[in-house]
Amino acid sequence: MVAVALLVPVAWLLGTFPSAQLVARAHGRDILSEGSGNPGASNVHRLLGWRAGAFVLLLDFAKGALAAGAGLVIGGRAGACVLGVAAVIGHTYPLYRKGGKGVAAAGGALVVLYPFVVVGLGVCWFLVARVLHKASLASLLATILFPVAVLVLGYDRWEVGVVGGLAVLVVARHAANIRRLLRREEIDLSAERSA
Repeated sequence: MVAVALLVPVAWLLGTFPSAQLVARAHGRDILSEGSGNPGASNVHRLLGWRAGAFVLLLDFAKGALAAGAGLVIGGRAGACVLGVAAVIGHTYPLYRKGGKGVAAAGGALVVLYPFVVVGLGVCWFLVARVLHKASLASLLATILFPVAVLVLGYDRWEVGVVGGLAVLVVARHAANIRRLLRREEIDLSAERSA
């Protein structure tokens, strides 16, 4: 685990890669001052369309998956958890700029250890987002269900604890979304994007 510990800063730095900002900037937009102001795939989708949003989603997903994959090779499941969590924290709490909500990065980290759970809850996310047009609601539902699924499937308690901790982090990052959902003011995923 010494090698894993040494790679924690690298995984954190990988997580800080500003995917949404770079994609938006390439289209002449400032993701931090437009739409919801969140540097994530949903906001890019609203502003620039589904292709740009999907590209950001893939990049953020890859950050978590690469970190957790390296951890799995070097330190087994524990190593995957440590480096995966480091990448998610880098994504949500980078230095000098606003961080994302952590859903895609966490999904990438978790797919390394729980691929079928990620696929199942990914379908759940898509259906909720498609029907209700609320990406935040879909993300919150999938996030809350993830540790429940890991527990029901009989994984070790420490893994349930790690996944539960990630879920708490992601839900906390959605605090503003939760307040808007309760007030019925949450931005619609299908809101017409400006030119």
